[in-house]
Amino acid sequence: MIKVTIRALIQNLIFFSYHFEGKIQMVFCRLFNRQISPLFSWLIALAIFVLSPSVGLTFQGENQGKSKALEAKASEKPTVDEDVEESLKEVLEGHSTHGEAFNEGPRQSAYLMGGTGNIHFPVTTDSKQAQAFIEQGIGQLHGFWYLEAERSFRQAAALDEDCAMAYWGAAMAAYSKRSRSQGFIKEAVSRIESVSEREKLYIKSLENYFSDKEKDKKKRAQNYLKDLESIVIKYPDDLEAKAFVAHRIWHNAREGTPISSYVSLSSLIEDILVVEPLHPAHHYMIHLWDYRHPENAVQAAARCGVSGPSIAHMWHMPGHIYSRLKRYEDAVYQQEASARVDHAHMIRDRVMPDEINNFAHNNEWLIRNLSFVGRARDAMDLAVNMTQLPRHPKHNTLSKSGGSASYGRRRLLQTLREFQLYEEAIEFCQTSVLAVSSNPSEQLKTLRLLGCSAAMVGRSDLLATAKQTIVEYVETAEAEKVDLEKQIKKLNASLDRGADAPPRPKDKKFDEKKAKLHLKQAKDKSSKIKQKIDRLNKSQLAIEGYELVAKEDYAEGLKKLESATGEDVSWLGELQFLSGESEKGLEKIAEQVKRRPSEVIPLARLVYLQFQNGDNKLAKETLEKLRDTSGSMDLDIPLFNRLAPVAMELGIGKRWQKDLGPAADIGFRPPLESLGPFRWSPSPAPQWNLTDSQNQSVGSSDFAGQPYIAIFYLGHGCLHCAEQLQAFGPRVSDFEKSGIELIAISSDDQDGLLKSIEDAGTGSPIRLASDSNHEIFRKFRSFDDFENQPLHGTFLVDGMGKIRWQDISYEPFMDHQFLLDEAERLLGGDTVVPEQAGKGSTEKQVSRR
Repeated sequence: MIKVTIRALIQNLIFFSYHFEGKIQMVFCRLFNRQISPLFSWLIALAIFVLSPSVGLTFQGENQGKSKALEAKASEKPTVDEDVEESLKEVLEGHSTHGEAFNEGPRQSAYLMGGTGNIHFPVTTDSKQAQAFIEQGIGQLHGFWYLEAERSFRQAAALDEDCAMAYWGAAMAAYSKRSRSQGFIKEAVSRIESVSEREKLYIKSLENYFSDKEKDKKKRAQNYLKDLESIVIKYPDDLEAKAFVAHRIWHNAREGTPISSYVSLSSLIEDILVVEPLHPAHHYMIHLWDYRHPENAVQAAARCGVSGPSIAHMWHMPGHIYSRLKRYEDAVYQQEASARVDHAHMIRDRVMPDEINNFAHNNEWLIRNLSFVGRARDAMDLAVNMTQLPRHPKHNTLSKSGGSASYGRRRLLQTLREFQLYEEAIEFCQTSVLAVSSNPSEQLKTLRLLGCSAAMVGRSDLLATAKQTIVEYVETAEAEKVDLEKQIKKLNASLDRGADAPPRPKDKKFDEKKAKLHLKQAKDKSSKIKQKIDRLNKSQLAIEGYELVAKEDYAEGLKKLESATGEDVSWLGELQFLSGESEKGLEKIAEQVKRRPSEVIPLARLVYLQFQNGDNKLAKETLEKLRDTSGSMDLDIPLFNRLAPVAMELGIGKRWQKDLGPAADIGFRPPLESLGPFRWSPSPAPQWNLTDSQNQSVGSSDFAGQPYIAIFYLGHGCLHCAEQLQAFGPRVSDFEKSGIELIAISSDDQDGLLKSIEDAGTGSPIRLASDSNHEIFRKFRSFDDFENQPLHGTFLVDGMGKIRWQDISYEPFMDHQFLLDEAERLLGGDTVVPEQAGKGSTEKQVSRR
């Protein structure tokens, strides 16, 4: 008992020192497992803990400027024994031997994938493969595919550790995390004497950019641009230098330095494209003209995807131009191509969605454009898929704006509401796709949609439930508002009374600063509560409005919906028409057609109501505009289905939809199905077979039809791994109640497994298996291919043997509650819809544009 207590105390000291000193090694864990007395272990560990700041420990590639005097001082310190001395030279399990910059980012090997751009960027290396990976990484940089760009540069460094430009490239790829980029560029600088003058300019310019000497971020960016321009001036044939200048001018504009001449920058990019017509600089041409004269980038839009076909973002970018020009069919092709390329890559290489920085952005924009052209079913399906994707605290949770979870939910709500898919809305509102009780703000949106939809289809039971729940929310919020008002009144009184009032016997000294802080916090809470009550009231009004509309009381229903806000204006125009104000209703919808050109929803409403108003000529003209706008509308949607008899009456025919041919300026487009699947689906888990701590065989076949979580840990000597097992151990029964088994796979041999069990005290509640040769670590990609060492990994494998969730890192995943909740969500009702024939773009749709 004493032994365990002492170990726990020392472990806490180690953990604290690791995070705040950064240089204490895993020697402590090794000491704990030596056959020595607890007191001796304590004395040795404490001595190292106290002396650690001055020992002069270094990681490879870090602290190379240590003084000789300090090194001499460190060498004079007495050593405990050879094992301890050896341990001091090591780094924490799972961490890189090259320093903190290398801990994060991709640590699995890259491969030459092709399709990343026609790049010619010679660097100093004797390795042809390293050169190829450098050029692949440059192409990926131009396509903003930073995860894979860093992987390519790290692969180049693995092939030629002296290649300075490999580290320069890694710094370029990690630019959003300044500290990591600084770590990479230091490695490049340490090798700078071996490279050409041109390469030196690249390295020095980036070193200056990431230097802490210039504190003004804007000025630092301007100086970096000047340095890049110097490379272009000295080496005018270096196309990549010109491309980086183009990128930096655009990037600086985002940080407050306006583009001084669009024409000049366009000419610079044209200089690249004259020499290399399919250079990925088309990407920068699109960014240049995106918000100003997008028609100037139509040619770049036609060529961007094919200039880097393996990079999803290169397919996405033309969608910017086509969207600005209201060419939504063309935009849909580009964004769908991007989604398919991303899905193919993630499924093939077992990369989780949202690890790719532009993935969610592309897919949510695709959903919007699918709605604009009337592909409501595909918009709904893809939005559902986004809500069902695996979530991770670092990348994608409902509370993180910009991730798949929040984007998918937002677009699904919008699609269901605007296309008035009431039956589908009710179905989703009753599942975890939209029902999120853990997030009150989002749950209110669900309740509003549920109540409105239930009113329209006559589901009085669901209508009553939604209304009552909102009433309860209002009562709770009102009570909280009253309490806060009392608190604010009391705090104001205490401030008015102040410190000069005569003290009472038990009064504490008045703290004016603290009282003001509490007052501010109370006022902030009060403001948020008032906003919440306002949203609740508007949700009540919306549901009441839909109730009245369902009863054909259009005038009163319209009043409530206008007060509720958030409704489609063209829908409100239709209600105004139905309420008897036909001309005003038509004017409102016509205004929406102008504000939302080439969007099918307002056009379809206008056609129908013009016909109902008896203006057949105008209705036919508007219908022709609708036919020319989109050739891929879902005609079974009520909004479009009701136009069939209108088209018959107008002499167009029941099948009024046009088969639009491709535009003349789109260039070559491959069939979408050749690029990848429309939806993401999980990858198969590797098959495996190992021996557990009881020398019994255990493998993937034992989990056939059974979901399980596999924890890959780095042996009994890893402090953080021990903490992970200790954290998950007590939750085994909770996972089992959800039908999920746990298995922990160790890098230890059989003796190491027994030590893990011994260290656990009462034995490990998680079954342990040995993978001492790291074969299964490698199969699951829980392995650093560059440094040949295992990594921490946690995987959720479903009953079909598919990896539904994963975390691979230099540190173990510790949030057992998050993983339990996520596993229940993924394995419950939110199964990922597999790719189906006929879903996504059909061959007919592909051929259109």
